[in-house]
Amino acid sequence: MNAQSKRCLLDDTKPCTGCGECVRCDLDPEKLCDNCMKCVKGDAEYRAIRIDRVIVDEDKNA
Repeated sequence: MNAQSKRCLLDDTKPCTGCGECVRCDLDPEKLCDNCMKCVKGDAEYRAIRIDRVIVDEDKNA
């Protein structure tokens, strides 16, 4: 499946253009996310990540 046939992860009303904005680090926009978890670690009593939906890739379940 190419990038054009997928939906944008940041705005699902648009097709994916392959811009890479969805894999940018929240703390350092110049860095690609490498799952370092610095965005969720810290000295707060708790941290949360809001999940508003789960997208299942139909091709992987077939």
